[in-house]
This record gives sequence, C-alpha cells and structure tokens, in this order.
Amino acid sequence: MRVMIVDDHSLVRSAVRHAIEGPDVVVVEEAATVAEALERAHRSRPDVILVDIHLGGTDGVQLVRELAPQMPDTTFVMLSVSTSESDILDAVMAGARGYLTKDVSPEALLRAVRSAQRGELAMPRAMAARLIHRLVDAATTLGGLNEPELLRLSGRELEVLHLLAKGHSDREIATMLTISPRTAQTHVSAILRKLEVRNRAEAAMIYQRGRSPRSAEGAFGEAPA
Repeated sequence: MRVMIVDDHSLVRSAVRHAIEGPDVVVVEEAATVAEALERAHRSRPDVILVDIHLGGTDGVQLVRELAPQMPDTTFVMLSVSTSESDILDAVMAGARGYLTKDVSPEALLRAVRSAQRGELAMPRAMAARLIHRLVDAATTLGGLNEPELLRLSGRELEVLHLLAKGHSDREIATMLTISPRTAQTHVSAILRKLEVRNRAEAAMIYQRGRSPRSAEGAFGEAPA
C-alpha cells in the first residue's frame, strides 16, 4: 500500500510514517501545504492520503474536495486534533473515507488505514454513531439530503430553518417551538453562519433545494433502486 501524508508539522509526519510503514505499507510522499499536496498527489498517485484537517491556516477538507473527484482510486483519511461534528461531516461529504484523531495509537492508525483502503469507514465507533445520527436527523427533517451543507445543522437548527423557510419571524418560531425569542435568534444566527449565507432568504433557498425531488440521490451519488 502506497501512502501519502499531508500535515504542516514535520514531527507529526515523521511519527505517522514510523507508525504505519512496514513490509506491506510504504510512505511515498509527504507534503506540508495544500499546494505541495496537489502537485505531489498527482505525481505519485498513492493508494491512501492521510490529511490533517487544518493545514497552517488552510483547509484540508478543501484539499480532499478538490482531489477526490480527480483521483477516484485514492482513499482519503483525515487525521486531526478536532472532534467537531461539523469538521467530521464536512470531511465525509467532501469524500473522506475515514476520520481519526491524533491521539490514535500506532496500531489503530495502521488498522484504520488498511480498513479504509478496503472501502470501510475508518473512524471510532462513537464518532461514526454521531455521524449516522446526524444523517438520520437530516433525512427525517428534510425528506432527503440534496444539500450537504444542511448536514452541518443540528436537529433543532433544522427545525428552526424549516419554520424560517416558511416565512415565520423569530418570535413566531420561538412560540411554535416553545423556546425564548433570544434562543430562536441564536439558532438563526448559527444557521446563517454554518450555511455561510448572508441572510434568511439565502438560508431558505438552501433548505428548499434540500427538499427537492432529486434530493434522495444527492448524498450518495445515485438514485434509490
């Protein structure tokens, strides 16, 4: 198995190399920046690329989002200190097949790399359970998963967005959900930030696209049989 390591800390790259190299695994490339990774990944075409989610102020998820469609035979696994649900969701939706934290043991890291290369989801069970719960919440609320951005929202935030998209004010949303107006405002602010939109109208548009008839095929790339 040919592996590439993308991390902006040389000590981390060295430790990962030491942990996974063996008779059947070789590290063929290392990169410290997104620019280096883009160049070297295309040159060496590794079987697995281990990517830090935060690369010195740049985004490892964006690297995966760009490379994954260009390298369909390569498996991407995130290696990060972050356990944020939004980071996990963004990584998986970008094309990562695994997500590991940097406190993983060398033995577990090697097992995860091998399992990801076999097509399995490489992440701790608790993390996988959180991911599945979020997917189920989104599918139940939206009736589909056409807009991956919506997976960044919690179940309560999806409820608020549903009412927002129907044109209700913060005060009306608060009354309907039996929460305070300030809490409703906090949820709306979080929704706009997570969806990276400027106003309620843009958030509502994303929600409506998520409920479109084609949404059932959006998250997994194919329509149900």
